[in-house]
Formats: sequence, C-alpha cells, structure tokens
Amino acid sequence: MSIQSTIEASASTLPPSLARIAAAIRENPSVVVDKTINELAEECSTSVASVVRFCRAIGFSGYAPLRMALATELGKEAAQFSGRGAFGSEISDEDTLPEAVSKLAALELLAIEETIAQLDFDVLDAAIDAIDGAERILLFGIGASQFVAVDLAHKLLRVGRNAHALADPHEAIAAAVLHAAPTVAIGFSHAGSTFETVRFLEAARANGAATIAVTSAKDSPLAHAADHALFTEVRESTFRAGAMVSRIAQLALVDCLFVGVAKRRFAETVDALQRTREATRALHD
Repeated sequence: MSIQSTIEASASTLPPSLARIAAAIRENPSVVVDKTINELAEECSTSVASVVRFCRAIGFSGYAPLRMALATELGKEAAQFSGRGAFGSEISDEDTLPEAVSKLAALELLAIEETIAQLDFDVLDAAIDAIDGAERILLFGIGASQFVAVDLAHKLLRVGRNAHALADPHEAIAAAVLHAAPTVAIGFSHAGSTFETVRFLEAARANGAATIAVTSAKDSPLAHAADHALFTEVRESTFRAGAMVSRIAQLALVDCLFVGVAKRRFAETVDALQRTREATRALHD
C-alpha cells in the first residue's frame, strides 16, 4: 500500500490535529519533502509532537523515514506519469482543462493498479465462493457507492443470478433480516463508516447471511462487519465529495468479483450473456 493511499484511508479516523497534517499532505504530497518538521507543524497549526504522532499513525517511526519514503514514492510516480504533467499535485483553478483531466486520469489509473496489486486473492476467492453459492445476492451502498452496487447487480442479473441492488436503507435492512437462505450481502462504502451500510451488513450477518465489504478502510466498522473484506487503494482528487477515483477503484473490484463468478460456470455464463444480448438487441431495432 502506498504512503499516500495509507494517508487517504486513515484520514477520517485521525484526531483533528493529525487530520490537518493529513489534509495538507493529501493536497500537496511534496510538502513533506520541501518542509522541515517544524515548518510542517507551523503550516498545519499544530506541534512537532503531533507530526511525530501522525508519522507513527501511518506506520513510520518519525518524520525522517516518512520524508525519505515519500520522496522515493513521488519520484517513481513522477517518472511513471511524466507525460501527464504535475502528477501528485491537486487539481487547481489555474489548470487548463487538459491538465485537470490528465491529473485525474493519472489518479484513476494508479487507483486501479494499486488496488489490484494489493488484492488478497484468498479473500477474493472466498467472496466469489459466497456469491456463487448464494440463492439471493443483496447489494447496498449510499451515494456514489450505490451506483457501484447497481453495476454489480446488473452484471449478475445478466448471467442469471438472483441479485438485488437495494436503494433505500429501510428496504435494505428489511431484505437483510428475511430468512431466505443461502444469502450473501455485499456492502459498498469508501470510508467504511456509512452507518446505513454498516447496519445492513450487521443485520444480514446476524440473520445467517455471508457478508462482503468493499471499502478502502481496513480498520473500519464495515470491514469488521464483513466475513470477507476487499480493499481499494485510492487517492481522491480535489473534488473528493464527487467520489470519482474511489468509484473507479470500487468498479475494478466489482469486475474482479464478476469475472470470478463467471468463470465458475463459464459455459453457462457465455450462454446467458449471448441470450440476454440477443433479447435486448430487439429493443434497438
């Protein structure tokens, strides 16, 4: 997991003084390379001791090791994305449209690469087992995560699986507590702390369903509510509320799940896709 993705994933769980440091680094990762520990503490209106605590919170013994590791990481990424301009810097109002799009594309490409690189295939295989063996598949997310849930439900329905993307929290909880076995419940949340999604998985698990989480936060309520947790590696853009990069990473995991399920019954899947394609083609004639 990259340093920047680690900071992104942990930002929502940090206390205020440490969260300000995380925000400054997320906005401009090179600030760690360019500034001393005293300068960074002053810029973030906090103390040197808080900067040290921040370093330890993300897995470093102090500022010097963080500075060295982040400089190496930024150097590698600058070389990898040298054709895309100032990679690692935030989208700003001074950027031209091509520059902003290039920065966003670099973040999205990196999110997919890092998500797949750190993917635990044993967990992925267990999640695929649960989906493949389920008679009922319930999927739920709030906001942008709902679109990801709908995408997987659509893919599974196209190959004959009984999948339901639930749009309303009350509907999701009601479906989760119904005794229809075997069931698998899949919850999507970038930060892993969305109350409704956590409650959905908890209710499903309490009623005997297998549970799967798709999130970026390893030590999150959603991950703890899941039998199988799949993690994205994400650095959101300036427009974090738009959930652009996180959505792309979640969709990459959705496709991994779908391909795994499809391969379990390959001939049946190909036949289902061909028949549904033919059936829907008539709608375009």
